Amino acid sequence: MSGHFPFSGNTNRVSVFGFYERYNLNPAMQEKYYKWWYDWAKNFVMNDDDLKAVKGVEFSHYPFGHHSAVDFHLRQGAWTTALVDLGDFIKGTLMGKLNDEQMHKLDEDHHHMLHALETEAKNSPRPSAPEIGWFRHT
Repeated sequence: MSGHFPFSGNTNRVSVFGFYERYNLNPAMQEKYYKWWYDWAKNFVMNDDDLKAVKGVEFSHYPFGHHSAVDFHLRQGAWTTALVDLGDFIKGTLMGKLNDEQMHKLDEDHHHMLHALETEAKNSPRPSAPEIGWFRHT
């Protein structure tokens, strides 16, 4: 499996939030990133009869997952927690169904999408972290 996705390894809210910081993605761009993965996963599920029967209902609302739209301990972290849930599903269920060619194409498509977001981030940078930082218990 590729290690280029923020949920490929040992994933948690901190690692995904760090990924967003690394690419300087503001909350609107974080949602675009999340939406790209959501659309990919939903399409995958809806085109697989077994997955559609079992998981299709979970894609009847946006965003995916029981933590959807929850910030928890992160300010501006709703897309972080949502991606952790979706990423766990993608990593644990969908990635195992991809062959090497499909995985390579996904990795390439992801690279191009992320590059486009990086370019957009230069024109719409993330606001500077507040004095107390982005991480804090609320």
